[in-house]
Amino acid sequence: MVAPALVGVVLAAGRSSRMGRPKQLAELGGRPLLEHALAAMAAAPVDRVVVALGAEADRVLARVPLHGAEPLVTMGWAEGMGAVLAEAAAAVPGAAGIVVALGDQPFVTTAAVARLAAAWRAGAGPVVSAAYDGRPGHPKLFDASLLPDLTRLTGDQGARELLAGRPELVTLVECGGLGDDLDVDDEAGLAEAAARLARRPG
Repeated sequence: MVAPALVGVVLAAGRSSRMGRPKQLAELGGRPLLEHALAAMAAAPVDRVVVALGAEADRVLARVPLHGAEPLVTMGWAEGMGAVLAEAAAAVPGAAGIVVALGDQPFVTTAAVARLAAAWRAGAGPVVSAAYDGRPGHPKLFDASLLPDLTRLTGDQGARELLAGRPELVTLVECGGLGDDLDVDDEAGLAEAAARLARRPG
């Protein structure tokens, strides 16, 4: 009997209104921004990867190497991140859990995902969240017990409302030193990401 899968989910469905162009396709280090997140998740200890798309899905599929990720073109992407996450959770019934990363965070690493997965497999949860110098961030791992709650999300809040006021659900796992969760929301964020990339050794 095949064990239930741990699924990596990369959310990349937004309209990039603050950037004014599809940030999934914005170039960073010679690759589309979204590809950084997909490559990191593809190398992580997950059984499959799903990338949730929406705005400009056709252009993204044509131009971004998916590294084996299964594309999910969401119907409610214009509603916001909560609706996208709900569709992604519903698309993986029977999963043992999902690791949620954001497609506009190019410095979330394979090692960070692996650290969350190891903590979860050791009994942490039902939510395991990366932390950077104590600050909760992404990625986040949700155990199967919370997937029904995720499928009921709406709007643009992601899982924030689900977790608000329920800190007992969340185990923080420090990932400082393994990368960071810088968001690339606009041109200034892309410039900051490019500067950080240029400062990296090698």
